[in-house]
Amino acid sequence: MKKVLGFAAVAEAATGLALVVIPSLVVRLLFGVELTDVSLSIARVTGMALLGLGIACWPGCTPLCGMLIYSALATLYLGYIAIRGERVGILLWPAVVLHAVLTLLFVRAWFTDLHGQDCKEK
Repeated sequence: MKKVLGFAAVAEAATGLALVVIPSLVVRLLFGVELTDVSLSIARVTGMALLGLGIACWPGCTPLCGMLIYSALATLYLGYIAIRGERVGILLWPAVVLHAVLTLLFVRAWFTDLHGQDCKEK
């Protein structure tokens, strides 16, 4: 089972990274369609979530590591979108703040509960 989980973790993390870096190509290869501006942003956030999932499922890592990676990336990307001001819905800034707070809480938990050991279980 550990080999299957490890394979799935690598596959999800690789797909997530590809969606973050080259979302248009990934979506075109998977679904045969082109992305619009809004769907490009959604694909990138989805990629961040898949990357976090892959890290969380990696043997020896904790879910905390995956959630920390996802939340930090989401904070940065959503903040970037909000600052650019092109697509700002009523919940965008609250989402940025929520992810920033979660990132800080995850970092605190990582340092206090895990004693600063990178992706190691207690």
